Amino acid sequence: MKTIAIIGAGPGLGLSLAKKFGENGFKVAAISRNPEKLEMIVNELIKLNIEVRSYAADVTDLTALKHALLAAKQDFGRIDVLEFSPYAGWTTFTNVLETTPESIMEQVNSYLLPAVLSVNEVLPDMLNNRSGAILFTTGLSSMFPLPMVGNGGIVMSGIRNYATNLHNELKEKGIFVGHLSIGTFIQAGTAGDPDVIAEVWYNLYEEKNCFEETFPKGIDPTKLSS
Repeated sequence: MKTIAIIGAGPGLGLSLAKKFGENGFKVAAISRNPEKLEMIVNELIKLNIEVRSYAADVTDLTALKHALLAAKQDFGRIDVLEFSPYAGWTTFTNVLETTPESIMEQVNSYLLPAVLSVNEVLPDMLNNRSGAILFTTGLSSMFPLPMVGNGGIVMSGIRNYATNLHNELKEKGIFVGHLSIGTFIQAGTAGDPDVIAEVWYNLYEEKNCFEETFPKGIDPTKLSS
């Protein structure tokens, strides 16, 4: 059985991803800073007979994040798929006219640095095995300038650049790197239902014929309210 590690696992998309991959034979390593949310995820997956372990770590604490990934590798043997989707909340974003060095660094510490560290921890094994997948989930500002998320867009576009470079370097080495840019609020029963997004992600992972997509597919950013 393969193992997926979900960085930033929560009761929305994280749980849906865990269920989707889990029902397709994956074991799940759930990593999040919130022990209560992790407990809920574990309980839900156990009901579905999905093997799961949780690891509490704040992604802004790179040492704690590294220890969580090391513990997951020790428990499961290796990590076959890394999915990276931490979310610090809408209130952490600043309009471009109000963006400061401090607000940018908050995003760097919450997203960019943890993304690089997470890849560093799983990539050597993937290269040795010539197999694996690294999946980056971002917001639409990674692909299109959106002034209401000025600080987030700077960092998300950096993650997209990083993911693109990884894809280009690793596609001939048996490792799939994918990027899904979310252009809607994630909420069950809406157009941004996390189960639907998880389905899209799993299909991208299975088919491996496309580096990136937006969700919803073909979304027009000019129609988004600022």
